[in-house]
Amino acid sequence: MSIQEFAVAPAKHLQSTAAPPESNNQGTKRLRFAMVCASNQNRSMEAHALLQKEGFQVQSFGVGAHVKLPGSSAREPNVYPFGTPYRVIYEDLKRKDPDLYMRNGLLRMLERNLKVKTAPLRWQECREPYDVVVTFEERVMEQVLDDLHARPLSAMRPALVINLDVKDSHEEAALAAPHALELCSLLDKANNSRGGMQGSSEKNGSIAGEEGSCTDACGDDDGPNWCDVEPLLDAFEKRTGRRAVYSICFY
Repeated sequence: MSIQEFAVAPAKHLQSTAAPPESNNQGTKRLRFAMVCASNQNRSMEAHALLQKEGFQVQSFGVGAHVKLPGSSAREPNVYPFGTPYRVIYEDLKRKDPDLYMRNGLLRMLERNLKVKTAPLRWQECREPYDVVVTFEERVMEQVLDDLHARPLSAMRPALVINLDVKDSHEEAALAAPHALELCSLLDKANNSRGGMQGSSEKNGSIAGEEGSCTDACGDDDGPNWCDVEPLLDAFEKRTGRRAVYSICFY
């Protein structure tokens, strides 16, 4: 079995391009969103592009050991290090087989990606905190949670991790992105209401990790409140038909 591996040194010290937290006109800090899939190419980037277009503070990531894209056969994927610019990947695939990669949608996907940011980023290498992390596959969510659990606690800042199961295809990613936007809009609106999610002192869903409590998850006066997020996720499922599974971790 051969692997078409592109030997290129990844771009160094690539940081999130999301702007620093800003306050809205009610004085509430804007939520920071992270979209995460396996390779930061399809599902996370489709959602990233849409949320960015709508003015959200958003960044996207992958959790794999490397970026993997379909090749000429199932046994010959194209493999790149995280940090390889989308432009470089685009030119490499275009050189190898432009007809194949235009036909399977990879070149169009990469054209979209390079308009959003420079290169795919790996979640495990990011140390910037995010208020909401949306994953698009159960195993991706598990890797995000494992990574957050392994990090030393410092600020006890809550992070809401939500999974939407989405098949890794261009068509399914395009269908899921508006749902991710609707989910993030609901959470952003609840955060802006400054109390719209308050009122529950009981533990809803899963509070990940041994340290932290529902009181911690409710945040402080300036932070997001995830103590009673389940009604929002129930409303989201009724409106979209897509079930969201969540956990709360801490930075």
